[in-house]
Amino acid sequence: MTVTLRPATAGDLMAVGQLHQRSRVAAYSSFLPPEALANPTPEAMGGYWVARWAYELADHRMTVAERDGTLAGFSYLGPDDEGDAGTGLLCAIHLDPTERGRGVGRALMVDALASMRARGWRRAVLWVLRDNARARRFYERGGWQPTGLERVEVIGTARTPQLRYARPL
Repeated sequence: MTVTLRPATAGDLMAVGQLHQRSRVAAYSSFLPPEALANPTPEAMGGYWVARWAYELADHRMTVAERDGTLAGFSYLGPDDEGDAGTGLLCAIHLDPTERGRGVGRALMVDALASMRARGWRRAVLWVLRDNARARRFYERGGWQPTGLERVEVIGTARTPQLRYARPL
């Protein structure tokens, strides 16, 4: 029952979207209302990833984790969203809910940080939902620290505060 990491392909994207939606519901249901998590559907989330992949393929990287041939999680990274050429953005790490606490997230983070270093970035940043205490603990154990920046994004119907974290590479 080993986990393997590999670069994603276009053929993975619908399954990635379905996993992403399952992950969101499992991770956010303790602090977001059900109606906020009802949409997008897993199929629509797959369509979102197909479209996003098409326009970000040149400068972003998705890695999928598989356990015994089954999708267990994914990471997604790209250039800094604030334009700093020396900084990479960890856009996402999402796991199938059954994989929480089994080392897949850690393997994806280690891989993402190595990929960022290989691209010549000296610093990594990410945005995490303020109320997602589990994710914040995960990132803090990985050496990430809050920067003090905050933004609000809408998830479904809910205005959701996010915190920016950073770490050196």
